[in-house]
Amino acid sequence: MIDDLYSARILSLAANLPHSGRLAEPQGSAERVAKLCGSKAIVDVTLDHEGRISDFAQTVKACALGQAAAGVVGESILGASASEIAEARDAMLAMLKSGGEGPAGRFEGLRVLKQVADYPARYASTMVALEATLDAVNQALAKHHSDTRTRLAGAA
Repeated sequence: MIDDLYSARILSLAANLPHSGRLAEPQGSAERVAKLCGSKAIVDVTLDHEGRISDFAQTVKACALGQAAAGVVGESILGASASEIAEARDAMLAMLKSGGEGPAGRFEGLRVLKQVADYPARYASTMVALEATLDAVNQALAKHHSDTRTRLAGAA
């Protein structure tokens, strides 16, 4: 039953969104929208010298499931690398679509959304924050690599 989706933990995560808002000077920004329902996440990131998230902000307008996923991301994101986020995204999709266990490590909290697997129309909303975060990190990494190449070329 769909009421089983909205546990106290999911509602609590949805109501308490960590790192809400925008960063003044992000290195990467991205927006994702779930076309079916209109859930939207805008994410800003700053990376440290190792390419890990050092600052993070998100603006999320989604259903309780999308908000809950964003809540877990916000609780867990500082210090994460692009590869950790990509692994979490892939594990989340496997959990939703093919009975996988879900993310491990820092993003294991996303397993609270395992019951969403029974509701395919809710997948995109559940994924918007994680997808936007990965897009923002990849943008920041691409910008960093471009800036590094430019500096090296200028030094030649």
